[in-house]
Amino acid sequence: MHPPPPRSGSGRGESDLLTGLGLREEDTQRVSCEHADRCGGCPVIALPYGEQLGLKRGRVVQSVSRYPALELVYTEPVHPAEPIREYRTRAKLIVAPGGKLGLYAKGGGHQVVDIPRCQVVSPIVAAVAAGLRARIVRDEAEGGPLAPFDPSGAGSLRAVDLREVRPGDGAEARVLVTLVVQRDRATDRAPLEEAARALVADEPRVAGVALNFHEGESPQILGGETVVVHGVASAPDRIGLATHEATYGSFVQAHRGQAERVHTTVIDLLGLGRSRHGRPERPRVLDLYGGSGAIALALAQAGADVHLVESFAPAVAHVEEAARKAKLPVRAEAADVASALRRFAEQNAEFDAAVVNPPRRGMSPLARELLVRLDLPIVTYVSCDPDTLARDLDHFTRLGYGVTTLRPLDMIPLTDEVETIALLRRSGPSTPKVMWEDEEILVVDKGAHEPTTQQGEYASSLVTRARRLPGASEAVPVHRIDVGTSGLVMLAKRADVAAKWQAVLTSEGARKIYVAGARGVTPSKGAITRDLREDGKMYPARTRYRRLAVASGHSVLRVVPEHGRTHQIRRHLAAIGHPVLGDDRYGHAPTNRFFEEKNALDRTFLHCVRLEFTHPRTQQRLIIEAPMPGDLRAVLERTSGPGTLRFLDHKNALGQSGVSSLPPPPDSHHDTGSVLDIDSSSATIRPEMVSDDDA
Repeated sequence: MHPPPPRSGSGRGESDLLTGLGLREEDTQRVSCEHADRCGGCPVIALPYGEQLGLKRGRVVQSVSRYPALELVYTEPVHPAEPIREYRTRAKLIVAPGGKLGLYAKGGGHQVVDIPRCQVVSPIVAAVAAGLRARIVRDEAEGGPLAPFDPSGAGSLRAVDLREVRPGDGAEARVLVTLVVQRDRATDRAPLEEAARALVADEPRVAGVALNFHEGESPQILGGETVVVHGVASAPDRIGLATHEATYGSFVQAHRGQAERVHTTVIDLLGLGRSRHGRPERPRVLDLYGGSGAIALALAQAGADVHLVESFAPAVAHVEEAARKAKLPVRAEAADVASALRRFAEQNAEFDAAVVNPPRRGMSPLARELLVRLDLPIVTYVSCDPDTLARDLDHFTRLGYGVTTLRPLDMIPLTDEVETIALLRRSGPSTPKVMWEDEEILVVDKGAHEPTTQQGEYASSLVTRARRLPGASEAVPVHRIDVGTSGLVMLAKRADVAAKWQAVLTSEGARKIYVAGARGVTPSKGAITRDLREDGKMYPARTRYRRLAVASGHSVLRVVPEHGRTHQIRRHLAAIGHPVLGDDRYGHAPTNRFFEEKNALDRTFLHCVRLEFTHPRTQQRLIIEAPMPGDLRAVLERTSGPGTLRFLDHKNALGQSGVSSLPPPPDSHHDTGSVLDIDSSSATIRPEMVSDDDA
């Protein structure tokens, strides 16, 4: 569920607002769809359109509200679409036995819902889909080349990707068809090529056909290789100010009119087309994840010199050709975004602004780090997923960029999806939140993707940010946690007291408690005793854990390391076959990829939620907690809904914003039943010794 949408400050009622936005009366009525209760890819909301817009805004507000650094950022009302039916210019449809051509059913799994009368696809895309559906039914019966892929049977066709293109000037719209086939079942391409020729011959609205090769069981629909087998290699497609070359399987915004609004909004936020007093004659704009170049060409048309970076080489070639034809200053290169940014930083390349439009999974942590090294005054971020947008914006605040604008718009009407454009301005890194302090120490909350002290390519560090706090200009760490781990870190305000507080944290009564997400379902509780190697020597190490919940087949654990060895929790959990989710060093790579693609987890699911120690001067028992950060809360919501979070919050398992003093020492016999405590008498799991040198 989403929270109720915040009210606009205009004071106008809903009907007045809709009228002011130019909506027709019929667009405010309820809509319905025969597959709305089953379809996971296009969940039509049976509500008046104005309420749908409110829910979309609520999604954005809910996502950013998870992060204290974003709590003051205002989310504007969602800009409505026109039309709200028959608008979708691209459709990726799953093929399944039984003549089904549609979308995966909601609730997970691989059940496909056939959608022959979908309300949102454009008429020409719907017509081509209907023709393909008939061919698929025929080939399934006859064993032809377009027979559906069946994991336990025959057939190679897994999906089709249909892309409408409109060259403008009144020319007729046409469709690019991509047939997604299972590579190991499509070794003989001749029958597929013949089917492509027949499709183009029989359907004049099809401009061309390409084959895309799917590998293994990847969760992504499209594979990495696309080959044009008949018809045009690309086609001109006009959106707003510019015409780009559309290619098979390349990204395009779903709604043509709203895509134009994205372009005009980005142009407005960057200040293009306004008076250039005191600014470069043609601002140099970096366009990252540039796709087919629609945004880059529009920016160039509005007066910018644009450098586009896109990893898909064929799309880059078409961008360059479109720019040449239009005589626009767009330079395009085929490169991974992070690699290109590293090169720009090494070359001290200068840009006046950047536009980033990443896929649904958002920017990678490395790309975010490298982007800020260019020291750009302004960045616009275009996002189709509020959760990954909020996660990335939170990281940017630690890297020195404040968020000044969130402008959502309805890119995919009649669904709960929402597009958002964020404006970031260089403002300096934020200071970490102080959870407790006295005259000698600070206990602060460290964010993910941040080293405790300055290292490598990282733009900042926890200590660097903490030294901006009053009285902490000489702060040094008392202990450290990994770059990908969030949570509590103790800092000494002066180096001469650090050793004393290190002794406090390593004393018998002190504890560091973590929340971890672990692959699979662990035993309900246990202890892992395994010596660990550091600097060529073996040291004893013991880690205790208790399982708090199971979320989508994986475990949420409370973990206490009894020693402070390097990567102790991560190495110990991996040793018993339950590695930390998102751990790229000791974890399970396919699971990590799935969690990044589907659940927005781009780091280790590990958070230092609690420190317990006795103050050496007052002898007061202190328990300091840091709440579960927004990105991990979002992962739990996406994997298991709000129920798991409510349960863990009810059990006080996710930490509080503050400090408390509790008389009973840890592991005492005064059992309060809290999940904060872990039974020290749990059975030991001693895995077989393996070589594991962290040096």
